[in-house]
Amino acid sequence: MIETTNTPHVTLSVASLGFVLDPEHEAHQPPEAAGGRRDQVRLLVSDGDAMPVHARFTSLGEFLRAGDLVVVNTSATVPAAVDARLPDGDPVVVHFSGELPGGMLLVEVRQPAHGATVPRVIDEPVEIDLLGLGTVRLHARFADSKRLWIATATFAGDVGVLDFLDAHGRPIRYRHVPREWPIEAYQTVFAREPGSVEMPSAARPFSTELVTDLVGRGVGVAPLVLHTGVSSLEGDERPYPERYSVPRATATAIGATRQNGGRVIAIGTTVVRALATVTDERGIVHPGSGWTDLMVTADTPVESVDGLLTGWHEPESTHLLMLESFAARDVLGAAYAAALDGGYLWHEFGDSHLILRGAASGVPA
Repeated sequence: MIETTNTPHVTLSVASLGFVLDPEHEAHQPPEAAGGRRDQVRLLVSDGDAMPVHARFTSLGEFLRAGDLVVVNTSATVPAAVDARLPDGDPVVVHFSGELPGGMLLVEVRQPAHGATVPRVIDEPVEIDLLGLGTVRLHARFADSKRLWIATATFAGDVGVLDFLDAHGRPIRYRHVPREWPIEAYQTVFAREPGSVEMPSAARPFSTELVTDLVGRGVGVAPLVLHTGVSSLEGDERPYPERYSVPRATATAIGATRQNGGRVIAIGTTVVRALATVTDERGIVHPGSGWTDLMVTADTPVESVDGLLTGWHEPESTHLLMLESFAARDVLGAAYAAALDGGYLWHEFGDSHLILRGAASGVPA
């Protein structure tokens, strides 16, 4: 069932919404754990400057049109949290955040706390013991970050990082998820190429049945890859490099869709970042691969993308800056007010938000 909310538009700066995310608005487990389905989470739709619309994710196709194209991230999630020990014997957990250009790694060191982990402050370079299975050498802090380190690692048996994590890691988990879930709970239906240390979660609610429904409605599906690193960026922390690949077939499909009057809908902020990296000043998408650290904002919209399906972001999240490239601040303020009032759930197992650009939205169409 679809209904339009009566929540009035509010004038808020999306970058500083100022709300406190309480536990009642956090998804603490996958919906399947309570007998539900992935595709039965809630969906709020912001279409131009129209009032927000409440729906279920299974109704996604009702907000798209024949000839539209959804672009999905086919990166698969790897179990990137590994137990370790500092030289003084203190237990820590190393979160492997991915590879950097030149063969270096980006890692975050955290310490156990109340069934989850919190950042552990490391003051200087150090070698961390992976409980006899290898070592991680912290070389230097990454850019202006207080928690991320540029590192190298060696593993017993001289295996690569992905093989090591597959054998000895577990999924990264934060305090809002009180118990561990298997890696399968962190995979999307599109997952093909291992590399993301946290799930590209915007696509999690998709099911094979829903994809079939979209295709039956004449909506196309095109893949790309962006391997995500650890989340929860500090307030003044710029995005770090993440590896991506946009195939030629996807670039061609995007060009054909826009030429024929269809809309390109990015499934997740990862897709937006990848496409922003390969879109030229004319709005044409080119195939490409490498690393990207682009930050998309209202001042740097991605002209090749007409809509974004995403989750709900915390008030300090830099992802909110990207949302302002798709909708005006008052539109987003109304959406977040409606979601908070309506009991929508945040985080990787939570509900969804579809933002469609409109001529009256205050951003380029």
